[in-house]
Amino acid sequence: MNETIRELLAKVGGLPVAVETLEDGADLYAAGLSSFASVQLMLAIEEKFDIEFPDNLLNRKSFASISAIEATVAQILKAREAA
Repeated sequence: MNETIRELLAKVGGLPVAVETLEDGADLYAAGLSSFASVQLMLAIEEKFDIEFPDNLLNRKSFASISAIEATVAQILKAREAA
């Protein structure tokens, strides 16, 4: 999942730094992720993982780092399995 998120981030994130150089916990907004790019990233993740972000997870915290995105996607997938 981490690799997929990194690929999507590199594709739609528009970061001025190489995604490979970022630690999993690095602040993506400090690295240059814009609000617009975070929406593009969310849409790409939804399509790739066939999920939908619930309203309560549509916040800056969910996209703050690669680790945060990974945890958010895992939470959505787990909730879907439980349903």
